[in-house]
Amino acid sequence: MDQIYSALLTMSLGVAGCILYFWGSNWLLGIIFPFRGQSHEQAARNLRIASSVRPWLFLGPALFFLFLYLVYPVIDSLRLSFMGRSGEEFVGISNYVWLFNDPEFQESLKNNVLWLLIVPAASTFFGLIIAALTDRVSWGNIAKSLIFMPMAISFIGASIIWKFIYDYRPTGSDQIGLLNAFVEYLGFEPQAWIAVPFWNNLFLMIILVWIQTGFAMVILSAALRGIPEETVEAAVLDGANGLQIFFKILVPQIWGTIAVVWTTITITVLKVFDIVLAMTNGQWNSQVLANMMFDWMFRGGGDFGRGAAIAVIIMVAVVPIMVWNIRNAQAQMEDR
Repeated sequence: MDQIYSALLTMSLGVAGCILYFWGSNWLLGIIFPFRGQSHEQAARNLRIASSVRPWLFLGPALFFLFLYLVYPVIDSLRLSFMGRSGEEFVGISNYVWLFNDPEFQESLKNNVLWLLIVPAASTFFGLIIAALTDRVSWGNIAKSLIFMPMAISFIGASIIWKFIYDYRPTGSDQIGLLNAFVEYLGFEPQAWIAVPFWNNLFLMIILVWIQTGFAMVILSAALRGIPEETVEAAVLDGANGLQIFFKILVPQIWGTIAVVWTTITITVLKVFDIVLAMTNGQWNSQVLANMMFDWMFRGGGDFGRGAAIAVIIMVAVVPIMVWNIRNAQAQMEDR
């Protein structure tokens, strides 16, 4: 109950602070640039200056926190990547030389590429198929709600759920893991699924696909509903079957939205951390870049320079995709 009161108090203070800042900013502008009791020319000049200053004054807090939590960490990470273990001694590019010669980094990079090839493609494909199918049935909204539900679960929570599904007990013991119980029912030997190199990466990817499919479905469903019915009706009159309508009529018209969904999930995949941490902690050849960075910077490694170098590599991989995504979204808005 105390936590609820604290949350309500925090929200109330936040709203009150925003109102106070809005009122105080207008009052301050009125004091600095008065237009009442001034000549017509002076009042017009003050009003013009106040109108040009006001947007920046209201944007000020957002820009400040954007710099504090986004720009400054990027700059400091770049600085730390050229520093030694403690973050105080300059070591040049030695952290990057170590990084590209480190077998663990090479393994992490290979695993991240594997995640990038499978997760965005699978999530977008399943989301598109489900969006197209659920729009055709009366109970489609219920199905969409159930499929979207994993999006409300944290990555750690989802990992715990799937850990029970993949749970392994020695042969002869009662299997509480759903997958091993099914495998044993079919007469095969149960397996420690998340401890099998290479294949465990695929089992971890299933968790993220399960989460992100709901996101892809919602966005693509909205895009499909935006396609004019006349286009589909014309295709039907021309004798096109369902598959032809889907792949040659519907998909081309929402290709821009598919690309945005794909790249958004790709950015999420590049930063994947929670699932690997909760399921394997990078063991059994399942390490990824974000988990490696966390290990070196905050856990056993305790090396700020090497951890920052890995963070810079992740940032360099993410930024071009983000820029392309933003430009593509802007182009779509301009076309409309």
